[in-house]
Parts: sequence; C-alpha cells; structure tokens
Amino acid sequence: MDHLRRHLLKAVGLFAASRAWANDQPSVPRGTEMQPSSVKPRHVLCFLGKDESLLHLPKAVAKSIADFNFEIDRTYSQAKPDPHMERSFAVCWDRVFPNAWSAADEAAVLNHQAVLYVLSPPMEQQKAVAYSAAALRIVEEMIEAGATAVKGESSGVAHGLERWRSLGDQARKGAKTSQGLGMTLAVAKACRLAFAKRPLGGDRYYETVGYHLVGLPEIHVAKSRGNEWSAVMLMEEIANAMAERGIEATLRDRKFALSREQDYAEGDFKFNPYGIVRIKA
Repeated sequence: MDHLRRHLLKAVGLFAASRAWANDQPSVPRGTEMQPSSVKPRHVLCFLGKDESLLHLPKAVAKSIADFNFEIDRTYSQAKPDPHMERSFAVCWDRVFPNAWSAADEAAVLNHQAVLYVLSPPMEQQKAVAYSAAALRIVEEMIEAGATAVKGESSGVAHGLERWRSLGDQARKGAKTSQGLGMTLAVAKACRLAFAKRPLGGDRYYETVGYHLVGLPEIHVAKSRGNEWSAVMLMEEIANAMAERGIEATLRDRKFALSREQDYAEGDFKFNPYGIVRIKA
C-alpha cells in the first residue's frame, strides 16, 4: 500500500455515505442571505472511456472507491456516449495552467463510448482536504485502469490526463511530509488546483468555484482591480493564507468580510456552505 493511500485511509476515517446525489437540504432562493449552512460538499467525478469496460472496474480500483467511502452512481453512468460531453469539457478545461490539456485529450472526449460517475461521501470541513486527496488518488487509479478523460462536476473543471497525473504526484509528494493525520499545505494546494475552477467572469467579479471541496470559502475579486491573471494570483495568495493560518485569522488580518449570499442553491453541488470572500476595488 503506497504512503498516500495509507495516510488517507487514516485521515478520512469512516463516515456514512449518503446514497442520494443531492444533500437532504431544502433549496434556497438565489441571492438570499443565509445563516451558516449545514450542507456538506460532495465530489462528483466524471470519467469517460473508450468502451463499456469503463463500467467494469478492476478489483483494485473498486476497492479504493469502497475503502474511501466513495460510490459509483449506476443511475447516470452509461455504456454509451453522452452527446453533451464535448461541449461540457470545452467549457470546463482549466485555462490557468499552461497546456493543461492537449488535442489528444479533446479527441478522447469526442470519441468516448462510456461514462462513469463516482461520488464522494458528504465531507466535513476539517476532512475536506483528505477526501479531496482521496478523490485525486481515485482519479489516478481510474486513468491507470483506462479512463480517457476526467472532469470534476462539483466545480466544473477538467484537465488533460497528464495534468491530472502531475497533480496526483504533487499530492503524493506532499503527503510524505505529513505529520499525524493532518494534511500538508502542499497536499491542500494540489487538491485546490485539481478541483477548483477559476477565474470565472461574473458581471463585477472574477470568481472561484470549488474551494468548498478543500474546506474554504470562495474568493471573488472585483474586475476593477485588474485583469484575470492578477485576480488568479490574488485568489491563490488568499487561499494559501487561509489554508495556512485559518479562515478567520486571514479575514481579520486583511479586513475582509465573509458573505453568505451566492448564486447557487443548497441543493447544487457548486454551493459553498462556507460562504464567499468578495474583494472589492
């Protein structure tokens, strides 16, 4: 058993996994100011394959999914192409990291013949990084087993296979320096780069989606502060600070406020129960 897998099995513990795709929470109208939410985020991982063998996993991969309390969704998985995947991946490709995907990755999406969905259990905030690292390990194992394309549905982000492997390697190296059951900043950053989408352009802000998957609030940066690349650098700076020093300490030191108002309802996998930090001009 590799070091990362052993470490993650200890870190995530045993949590009961819901069998429903959505949390058992009432929907909240868009734009409504809320009290802190009890929603627990979940990963929804989308895998594409070249044939129906994608749905018949090797025992080792199936064991990893079960060991980490993830589950395969048999309702939406299918042994046939999904005509929406080409457009979906086109929107989701990560455009921050240089060459995050290739023409071969695009061709794999276009020519896929099967779709498999894997879901995490609902994640406690303090265990989010550990579960995200487990999700990243499952992505690696699925690629080794023949998956030809991978997308994180809970934030709408996709990388090419080589980029997924690179991020998994970063997490594995970071785990070697972990003490006890904790996750290092290196692991947290690898998971954030793997499963968060940024910068999305709203009317007034550049936005992140997916920071809830590592236990952090989203970060929105006013467009009037600069271009999207400077916004990404600021997003990373603040996320790193929150991961290292804590959310409350970072917000206090930088005099930022936490908002509960957002566009996603509680039943949406992109909903962030930890709120949003909006950095104004």
